[in-house]
Amino acid sequence: MALAELGIVGLAAMGSNLARNAAGKGHRTAVYDREAPVRAAFLRAEGGAGAFAMAEELEELPGLVARPRKLLLMVKAGQPVDAVLERLLPCLEPGDVVIDGGNSHWSDTARRQARVKAAGVLYVGAGVSGGSRGARLGPAIMPGGDPAAWPVVKDLLEDLSARAPDGMPCCRWMGPEGAGHFVKTVHNGIEYGEMQLIGEVCLLLREGLGMSAAETAEVFRAWGRGPRGSYLIQITGEILARTQAGGTPLVDQIADQAEQKGTGGWAVSAALELGVPAPLIGAAVSARALSAQGALRRQAAGRYPRPESGPIPDRAGFLEDLGQALYGGRLAAFAQGTELLAAARQWGWALDWGEAALVWRAGCILRSPLLEEAAAARRRGEEHLLLDREIARGLAGALPGWRRAAAAGAAWGLPLPALAAGLAYVDGLAAPRDHAAALIQAQRDCFGAHTYGRVDRPGRFHTDWLGED
Repeated sequence: MALAELGIVGLAAMGSNLARNAAGKGHRTAVYDREAPVRAAFLRAEGGAGAFAMAEELEELPGLVARPRKLLLMVKAGQPVDAVLERLLPCLEPGDVVIDGGNSHWSDTARRQARVKAAGVLYVGAGVSGGSRGARLGPAIMPGGDPAAWPVVKDLLEDLSARAPDGMPCCRWMGPEGAGHFVKTVHNGIEYGEMQLIGEVCLLLREGLGMSAAETAEVFRAWGRGPRGSYLIQITGEILARTQAGGTPLVDQIADQAEQKGTGGWAVSAALELGVPAPLIGAAVSARALSAQGALRRQAAGRYPRPESGPIPDRAGFLEDLGQALYGGRLAAFAQGTELLAAARQWGWALDWGEAALVWRAGCILRSPLLEEAAAARRRGEEHLLLDREIARGLAGALPGWRRAAAAGAAWGLPLPALAAGLAYVDGLAAPRDHAAALIQAQRDCFGAHTYGRVDRPGRFHTDWLGED
């Protein structure tokens, strides 16, 4: 039997569908999962071995793959990746490549690269976006790690990836060490932001305007078909339209606790470390954490009554405002993500957010025409997304509706953390003078003698504000 071109460890939704993707494109694939029932179920679903070779033990897998071996790990991030590496490493030879396709932290990827390099093994940390369906049909792939690995895995990873409308593979080398996983983390931070924005607009539609789930579904379906649509907007329309027996909207039976696996928090943590403002992404992460505090929320609900919703004199106009608010918020979320990518130069990574936008155009959870706009802005040489003339024109047009939507939500007592944080970010960016920041620096000098700069002359200054020095 011919040796496989690719070995995959882990046959949960992502791993199994990537295996099917590879086999469907003519790449003979060897697979392994630590759970025997999972291995058996995979083979049953595929009608037998066919294009797949199944390893019964992890240590058998390298022997089923042709050299230089390309082994893709699709296991839970954290200690499971280290455990698999420890078992695989004695079975590998110099020049073999290990690809971690899970949501690993970029610092772990850098550590693992250094660990296996001593044995001559090449390591890649590859962010993979698209969910289980994307894995099957072609995801966006963001590889990084040992540069010597890229020529070995380039053709395979590009073949597994989605194709953008212009035919370009949605896979590009991101940089050394943990750069690929960092780009995926930023992607997930933007994803958290867009999901929260969509949820808040849905809240305004349903509780502010009193629309049914079916009516709200039609709004999102229409937006999803438009030039400012996105994959997430499109699936929102389908989710809201789904009913159970008896016609009850299924979404209304789902517990209102949004879970998270941590990548959004990693993006916020990186923003804090790198000194990048990412308030919208942070608000989205915090909103999920607040949603998880069900008992506390139930206690607080009776103590803080919500104002009565006032009538909307121009319903069609307010729907337009909500579309503008969603577009403006998404621009703000992307701007915060692209600024975070640019700031990674502090770690020695020259990440180009225009390149990332090109990779995200297809197969990816973030896929949207907005990514073409972002890539075009970068090609025009803009360093910050919101300073690009075309992007700025669209954002300026969205701001009035965004303000009206946020104000209405506040008047109705509806929580809109992402819409509000995004609007404050744009206003803060465009403020001719930040009086709050000047006052804060004066306070710091007052209580801690931290000094301050002046606008009228250079240098650092200290004032005895309280006459106590």
